[in-house]
Amino acid sequence: MFTYLLVFFAAAVPGIEILVAVPLGIVRGLSPIVAIIVGFLGNASTIILEILIFQRLKTWWDSRKTKDVNMPSKRTARAESIWQRYGVPGLSLLGPILIGSHLAAFLALALGSSKQQTAMWLFISLAIWSIIYGVLTVLGVDAFFWTRKQFE
Repeated sequence: MFTYLLVFFAAAVPGIEILVAVPLGIVRGLSPIVAIIVGFLGNASTIILEILIFQRLKTWWDSRKTKDVNMPSKRTARAESIWQRYGVPGLSLLGPILIGSHLAAFLALALGSSKQQTAMWLFISLAIWSIIYGVLTVLGVDAFFWTRKQFE
């Protein structure tokens, strides 16, 4: 039971998300299918919550902006670039690996996407990436192989 909760809550945390949670569940002994489903549900639960309270988040975000126009952060600039090129599908599909699904959801909504379209594309993306991370973990692919190469 602890591992289920660990995977669920790890997937719900921005920055950790399914990238870490699904492999963690598999390594801790969950079946790959269960780890994928629990990780997906954990990440999706916070995305749903974010979409539902978006207007409050947007009001807060706007109030934090200064009248001074500053350069956007690297993550925000990257997300806006993806948005301009590929729209909601591109931001949703690339967001989880480039900027995180939570920031992708917020930016998609902030840039004018509907709640339904954002939710649909992000859930599709989370399902795809959960399966990919699960399969790669089962196959033993080391996503961080390059760190080991630096120390050899």
